[in-house]
Amino acid sequence: MVADKLAKIFNEVQQEIAEIIDERIPISKWKDWNWQMKHAVKDIKTLEKLLGIKYTDEQKSELAKTLEKFPMSITPYYLSLIDSDDFLNDPIYLQSVPLSSELIMDAEDMRDPLHEDSDSPVPTITHRYPDRVLFQISNICSMYCRFCTRKRKVGDSDYIPIRGIIKDGINYIRKTPAIRDVLLSGGDPLMLSDDYLDWILTELESIPHVEVIRIGTRMPVVLPYRITDDLVKMLKKHKNVWINTHFNHPKEITTSSKEALAKLADNGFPLGNQSVLLSGINDCPKIMKSLLHKLVANRVRPYYLYQCDLSEGLSHFRTPVGKGMEIIESLIGHTSGFAVPRYVIDAPGGGGKIPVMPQYLISWSTNKVILRNYEGVITTYKEPDSYEPVYCDRNCDKCELQLSLEDGDEAPAIGIAELLADQEDKISLIPEGNKRLDRRDD
Repeated sequence: MVADKLAKIFNEVQQEIAEIIDERIPISKWKDWNWQMKHAVKDIKTLEKLLGIKYTDEQKSELAKTLEKFPMSITPYYLSLIDSDDFLNDPIYLQSVPLSSELIMDAEDMRDPLHEDSDSPVPTITHRYPDRVLFQISNICSMYCRFCTRKRKVGDSDYIPIRGIIKDGINYIRKTPAIRDVLLSGGDPLMLSDDYLDWILTELESIPHVEVIRIGTRMPVVLPYRITDDLVKMLKKHKNVWINTHFNHPKEITTSSKEALAKLADNGFPLGNQSVLLSGINDCPKIMKSLLHKLVANRVRPYYLYQCDLSEGLSHFRTPVGKGMEIIESLIGHTSGFAVPRYVIDAPGGGGKIPVMPQYLISWSTNKVILRNYEGVITTYKEPDSYEPVYCDRNCDKCELQLSLEDGDEAPAIGIAELLADQEDKISLIPEGNKRLDRRDD
């Protein structure tokens, strides 16, 4: 009953907003994603009009200054979720409407904190991990999220990758056999037309070594009407397409978003979600647990919980890492294991995602490890008295193990894996510029 009442209220708000935008347009147009994009809110006056609020002159001035550097674009749908009576504290408002705090630049803020541009062998491609790439096939979004790690590119609507540029990215993937996983990102890939996206997927699918194609999109959150029957039909033509979306708050899970997720799940697409830990929005164990439970109830598996990046203008969103650890501690053992995301820090400088999880291994000896559980119970696990490791020389053709490696692929060990590998001689990883070793060379 409560859900039905809330749905009715939202429908009334949506109808009111639609009529303010254009009284001649029937409410049925509300669910047309192109209509939503055409009427995206990009200025203060329209924002006030549709929300039924009035900013002070000082607030308008602060908003205008922020808009000069970081543009605004909000779909009428997402705007309709804002509580106008308490908008300054509303989690939807805080994620979509510019704040003057975005102009505060801390000393550690960086334009490209993840060094995506530095790890780009060709335009549109970021190749950081050995077997996968980020493929930015669109640089525009249906909404400009205020916490975006790519704020340096927000609003660059004049630049849409043409086929020639996209082909350069596809050719890089084609000539790099180590790549088995391609993540389509942007911007939002679903801002492309069905036909254009179909062409990209077809090209990628024709590459023998590409096994997985992932689409990272926030459309189910900010514009669920983009998940049309035609889009789903087109996507279903392609094999092994995974879809990752980006819900940050339980309030974002609405009747419309549930319908969009159901369309995708019913047609067999594996669904994942990544959230960003945001101060004043979801930095609360109860809020996060509610979000995660609603996700799994809609067949979406929580994938990542990101620590907010060191991008320009995000300092007001960042929490201490301890807050994230507290949230993870409140989840492990207190909800289903598959409902607990991996808490990660995307390392500044392009180091990739580093898991930051609570420590459950307390200590260990030659034949015993000491563990603690989520309750604080401390226990032991007995190691085998006799364990004879199998020496691996990586000569797979002559392997005598009973494990089948059909379709297996050999990849060189790097980093910590190289130190652990029996067949490698390296005993340490030493940062470049180590002064102690430099003295040896002198």
